[in-house]
Amino acid sequence: MWSSLVLSAGGLAVSIYLTLVHYTSAVPLACSDRGIVNCAKVTSSPESVIFGIPVAVFGLVFFAAMITLNLPSSWRNPSKRVAILRMGLAICGIGFVLYLVSVELLVVDAICLWCTSVHVITFLLLIVVGTATPALLEQGGEQGTTEK
Repeated sequence: MWSSLVLSAGGLAVSIYLTLVHYTSAVPLACSDRGIVNCAKVTSSPESVIFGIPVAVFGLVFFAAMITLNLPSSWRNPSKRVAILRMGLAICGIGFVLYLVSVELLVVDAICLWCTSVHVITFLLLIVVGTATPALLEQGGEQGTTEK
């Protein structure tokens, strides 16, 4: 429970940083701008925006939702829907990460270390949530239902 909350908060912090970098020039990337590791090339590429929305904003929304779903009260919620939603969101997150990594490697031809930290955090979240979800789904029924 606590590891998922800490990971979500870390992901949110990096996503806030990347969003600030996208919208202002006052925030430095503190990352290489040459060679294969080139944060500026990745974060300023046309692929860093999807449907007019910066990828960092998608990360912000994802991690804000994950924080909510990883609060202790959410983990203690007896409804299976919460566990399924948490797992589903983690799976969607890793799917988006796989897409972004392929774009970095195959289209942009550069890797952003900040983005990579978000990718690693998302992967770790999937492992933590995926490990806990089966046990949560085996426990009790839906909240508000009666068993006969």
